[in-house]
Amino acid sequence: MLKRIKNNYFLLISTFLVIYITFNLLSGERGLISYFEKKNFLKTLKIEELQLINQIKDLDYRNSLLSDNLDLDYIETLIRERFIFANENEKIYIIQNNDTQN
Repeated sequence: MLKRIKNNYFLLISTFLVIYITFNLLSGERGLISYFEKKNFLKTLKIEELQLINQIKDLDYRNSLLSDNLDLDYIETLIRERFIFANENEKIYIIQNNDTQN
């Protein structure tokens, strides 16, 4: 038995090396599985970045409407939404969702 091991020493070493390299290629922090996870994470971060950039642009636009040159239509819209304000001949309907699950 010892003689067989000595004869196949190169085969045993190469087998263990192939197993080791394959294992490290697939798993670990720099492995193939980790690469795909990081790639998906990067994609979600880019989508989130685009959403935040759009949100910043929207807030900048709204902020510009409230600057020195006031946009009275926008202010009226804000007052109507937040304070439920109406003119004399208008009626305001507040719709509440009373759906309850039993």
